[in-house]
Amino acid sequence: MRIEAGGWLLGAAAAGAGAVWLWRHQDEVMTGRPVNEWTFTHMNLLMPTEGVRRGGDALPLPRRPRPLEVTYGFEGRERSLAELHARTNTTSFVVLHGGEIVHESYPGYFAGDDVRFQLFSMTKSVTSMLIGIAIDEGAIKDVTEPVTVYCEGLVGSAFDGVTIEHLLDMSSGVGDLEDYTVRDGLIVRFTKAATGGGSLYEVVSSAERSTEAGTQFNYSTIDTQVLGWVLESATGRSLAQYATERLWSRIGAEHDAYYWLTRGRPRTAIGGGSLNATARDMARLGLLMSRGGELNGQRIVPGEWVARSRGRGVPHLEVGALGPSGYPHYGYSNKWWTLGGERRPFTGVGIHGQYLYVDPEADVVIVKTSAWPTADDASRDAESVTALRAVADHLYEYHR
Repeated sequence: MRIEAGGWLLGAAAAGAGAVWLWRHQDEVMTGRPVNEWTFTHMNLLMPTEGVRRGGDALPLPRRPRPLEVTYGFEGRERSLAELHARTNTTSFVVLHGGEIVHESYPGYFAGDDVRFQLFSMTKSVTSMLIGIAIDEGAIKDVTEPVTVYCEGLVGSAFDGVTIEHLLDMSSGVGDLEDYTVRDGLIVRFTKAATGGGSLYEVVSSAERSTEAGTQFNYSTIDTQVLGWVLESATGRSLAQYATERLWSRIGAEHDAYYWLTRGRPRTAIGGGSLNATARDMARLGLLMSRGGELNGQRIVPGEWVARSRGRGVPHLEVGALGPSGYPHYGYSNKWWTLGGERRPFTGVGIHGQYLYVDPEADVVIVKTSAWPTADDASRDAESVTALRAVADHLYEYHR
C-alpha cells in the first residue's frame, strides 16, 4: 500500500509538473506543427470569445471554377500551386475574379468552407477599416489626434505624444523589434499576458521609446492594440460590437466571425491579432477593399481610406524602405502591406502565413490561410507573395 501510494503521489507530482510546464509553454505548443493545424481552426475552444454577427442574406459569390494552371518562379525554378500549398502549409485558398469564385481549395486537415480560421495580423487590416469608418462618422476626429485623447491611462507612457496616424503606419517609435524567438521581448510578454491571464495594459505601458514618432517603421502589434483601445473608447463599443454593427452585418457574410479575448479581466480582444473568420467571408472583405469601399450598392468604408491603404508616398514606408522589421518586397500604409508596381496591389498579412491579397486593377482577391511551423519565415513569405502575384497576373491577362 505504501509503495502504491508513493507511486500515485509521484505520478500526481509528475502530472502536476507537466501541467505547469504546459501552461507556461502553451503558446509554443499551440502554434507549432502539427498541433497548429487544429488550434488555428478551434481558437473558440481554447480562449474566451466575443462574436461578430453577420447580417441578413449572404452576398452571393458565384462559383465559376476554371483551371488555374499557374506557375511561379522561385529559387531558380518554376513551381505549381500544388507545390506552393505543400511548401507553405496552406490550409485554405480562395480566389475571386470579378467577384466570382474561380478557385477554392482547403488543403488543411481541419479546413472547410464553413471553418473559421485564426487570422493573426490580418486582423490589423480589419482594425484599420473600422478606424476609417469611425472617422467618417465622426466618432474619431482625425488621424492627427494624440492617442491619449482616447486612452488617458497612457499619459506619461512612451505613447504620450503618439498620434493615431503613427499607430496606423507602425511608426510610433515605441518598442523593440518584434521577434517571437526573443524570450523576454515585448511581443512575447504581450502574448503570454493575453493567453496566461496577465495584464496587457501593464505590458503596453512598460514599452520604451526607441525612435522619434513618425520617422521610422517598426512593426508592432502593440501599436495596433493601442489603436483598438482608441476605437473602443471613441465608439463606446467593443471591437466585436463595432465590427458587427459597422462591417460584418453589412458585407453579406455567410457566417459569424469572432474575436478571441484575453484570459485576464477585463477581457479584451487583440486588435492586432485575434479575429477568426471563414476564408470566403474574408474574401468578401477583400472584395470590399477592391471595390473602393463599396459593396452590393452601399458605401461601407470611405473611398479615400481605401486609397490611403494602397500607399501614399511616405518615404520611410515605401516598398523596400521598411528596414529590419519589414521584408524588402513590402511597403506599408494604414495597416496594409503595399507591393508597388504598376497595378499597386496590397495585402493583409498574418504570422504563420495568412494573406488577404487585393489587386483592384486585376479585379482579383485571394485569401490564403496557412499553418507555418514558425511565426515568421522570410522564404515562405517571399514564395507566397510571388505565387499570389502570379495568380493575379494570370487572371489579369486572362481578361485583357
